[in-house]
Amino acid sequence: MPDTGVTRTYEFTVSYQTIAPDGVPRKGIVINEQFPGPPIEADWGDWIEVTMHNAIEDEGTALHWHGLLQKGTPTEDGVPGVGQCPTPPNGTQFFKFQADIYGTSWYHSHYSAQYAGGAVGPMIIHGPGEDQYDEDLGPIMLLDWYHKPYYQLVDQTMAPTSEGLPPPVSENALINGLNPYDCSLTDVPCTQLSEFSTFKFTSGKKHRLRLMNTGAEAIHHFSIDGHNMTIIANDFIPVEPYETRFVSLGVGQRTDVIVEGLDDATGAYWMRSDMGPGFKAGGCNLVNENSTLAKAIIYYEDADTTALPTTEAHVDYNSKFCGNDPLYLTTPLEPLTPTLEPSTTQEIHMKLESNGTHTVWKMNGSSYRANYNDPTLLEAKLGSLEFPPEANVHNFGANDSVRLVVYNHWTGGSHPMHMHGHNMFVLAEGYGVWDGSIVNAENPQRRDVQIVNKAQDDDTPAFIVVQFEQDNPGVWPFHCHIAWHVSAGLYINILERPDDIVDLDVPARSAQTCRDWAAWTGQNVPNQIDSGLRMRE
Repeated sequence: MPDTGVTRTYEFTVSYQTIAPDGVPRKGIVINEQFPGPPIEADWGDWIEVTMHNAIEDEGTALHWHGLLQKGTPTEDGVPGVGQCPTPPNGTQFFKFQADIYGTSWYHSHYSAQYAGGAVGPMIIHGPGEDQYDEDLGPIMLLDWYHKPYYQLVDQTMAPTSEGLPPPVSENALINGLNPYDCSLTDVPCTQLSEFSTFKFTSGKKHRLRLMNTGAEAIHHFSIDGHNMTIIANDFIPVEPYETRFVSLGVGQRTDVIVEGLDDATGAYWMRSDMGPGFKAGGCNLVNENSTLAKAIIYYEDADTTALPTTEAHVDYNSKFCGNDPLYLTTPLEPLTPTLEPSTTQEIHMKLESNGTHTVWKMNGSSYRANYNDPTLLEAKLGSLEFPPEANVHNFGANDSVRLVVYNHWTGGSHPMHMHGHNMFVLAEGYGVWDGSIVNAENPQRRDVQIVNKAQDDDTPAFIVVQFEQDNPGVWPFHCHIAWHVSAGLYINILERPDDIVDLDVPARSAQTCRDWAAWTGQNVPNQIDSGLRMRE
């Protein structure tokens, strides 16, 4: 990684604001009064400094810089209860970290499910490979959208089983914060909008599109009418280019594609992000069946920008598929070979179970709950390695490499599993019991989010096999990135090289944030109804 000596500075204010990106007003969380939030942009090797003000009156907050490795700076990862305490209302937190990897990503609140309320923004790190295209269209943020405030959705998720409430269902999908909602579908106040996000193509030119799923729950299937796409990166990892018409993205995943402009200077084409049919119809997502498609518009250089496209969608894909592209297609451009004999292997079984009063997610029989006042990393820094069961800490000690065999026993849907602090090798995926086979063992796919598909039936789970090198001392979350699943505890902490954590430099401001949070909670009771990453008492 280069050390550019350049520092990029940003100042963000997180607050509530009434927003109506699709025509239906709701209470949302915004950053600098924007939804989506303002972009972070830097070059590989730059340092990034963010001053964040919490203008939310009765909630803490924290921002996570999704996919950055944070080597040497685990306190800057932005996960309350793990590397820091939350920033209290009217508080300010300063983050400083290096752009230690390049490509496309996003940042978001990691406090409760605030990001499902709108606290998201794009993050672009420029680096090698930018000579492959002529024009960079920037971030294309895909997300499911809800017409209720996020905390009502968390309440619904964490309600006692006796109340019989269904899980949250999205009302719409958005591309870069826009997609008109059909007001005839609702009885709540609604303004019929007609504005779509728009992008400009140039005939014969190559265009880079930075796709990212910044939503709460749904898998998105992205396409452009009349065009093929060449995939050049998944998450922060450049891959050997391959062509496709559809890109499937679970929550937190990113894919960079190059699209060559057609010889059609007056053309106008629909861009589509389809969440597909809902669970009840055999699909992947909890969606309003009447509003599963987000659209945006591509106008060529001489197109009539007052006219809507009349193009038709590609039809040759399986909208009920709940996974990623096959692993044999996704070969990293820079080869790395993992050891075939890892230092330790751990099976992880994910199940939806009752704890007596509530239905919660468990990993190896335990459901996660954060302690905002006592971050796990700061305890490890003090040499204290005894943690309560609900912290879900897996201490892998000083092992050089760790392999996780992750089983999903739930037939209701898939899980986009995100690992902080690492790009994990994805060695295998499938159904049943892993037989030990590895796809592309000399250079397997690497990324920070990988979907584990839904179980085929109660006796046939789905699985993924991932592996990582323990080269980044810290406490690193490994969790499902579906907001309602992590709220209900689908989360573990990986304690990596604890003896080296003791020697980490923890900024004094980290302790100050905890003192500020302790002072606020001494006078106020946080409404921590879930895991914190919000379970009723």
